[in-house]
Amino acid sequence: MNENRLIGLCRLCRARVVTALLLGYLILFPGYATGEMEFYSISDDVVIMYDAPSLKADKLFVANRFLPVEVVVEVDGWAKVRDSSGSLAWVEKKALSKHRYVVVTASLAGIHKAADTDSELIFQAEQDSVLEWLDAEATGWVKVRHPDGQSGYVKVNQVWGS
Repeated sequence: MNENRLIGLCRLCRARVVTALLLGYLILFPGYATGEMEFYSISDDVVIMYDAPSLKADKLFVANRFLPVEVVVEVDGWAKVRDSSGSLAWVEKKALSKHRYVVVTASLAGIHKAADTDSELIFQAEQDSVLEWLDAEATGWVKVRHPDGQSGYVKVNQVWGS
């Protein structure tokens, strides 16, 4: 067998291994293959976020109630979560709620009466404001509610957690 043929076989073997690993990943984590993410919110007034799934681990920061987080991994009563800045931390699963919220990522997000930029502007929310997630019925829009009770639609590219 000549050397070029051996090099070609090695590349083929590597390609098959990479393909097998990718398929295994997609089987183990199907939500990420379809773009589905599991969003939760912090349920307690103040929750400590850790660098490992243990109360003895280093404390990274404190999260406030309603902060939306994406669950990345779950292990024995703990969840590794990502926040809107991309930071990863571990939190006890009992501190998470399925009641969803979103955080405004745009400098100023417009909340409209309908899922249409031409509809009436009800209010504007500043960056880092937290709004209750109500529904994602309209493509590209999320129905939200402000803590004072006003509700409307915001474009998905202006918030994180939907």
